[in-house]
Amino acid sequence: MGIVHRRKPEGWDWEGVPVVPYTGPGGVCGSRRVLIGPREHARYFALRYFELPPGCRSSLDLHPHDHGVVVLQGRARARLGSEIVEVQAGDVLYIPPMELHQFENIGEEPFGFLCVIPNKALLQRKQLEETG
Repeated sequence: MGIVHRRKPEGWDWEGVPVVPYTGPGGVCGSRRVLIGPREHARYFALRYFELPPGCRSSLDLHPHDHGVVVLQGRARARLGSEIVEVQAGDVLYIPPMELHQFENIGEEPFGFLCVIPNKALLQRKQLEETG
């Protein structure tokens, strides 16, 4: 049977979904939530929500898997390879494998986005975090 995580009345938060601190280049900067992933027994993909406060940057990342990103709130500068573009609520991004990427919140409100990745990538990341 499927699973429903109901959105709470205020903000971008869901019942039954743990909020995990997100670590950017300067330390903890924002939050991450795994909405659909191993906990829900998803076999092929993971859906995550990230939120970066004003002025916060995500880490500069490069992965062997692709990403799908949907911006839900705020504005940011997005580095996609050697390009830098501004994105805002409603924009959708595709990040191919092995492309450098980073988000920097340039707005007055939190920058929040959904990110879809292969579930295998999330499991590998979890194993790395557990082994240190």
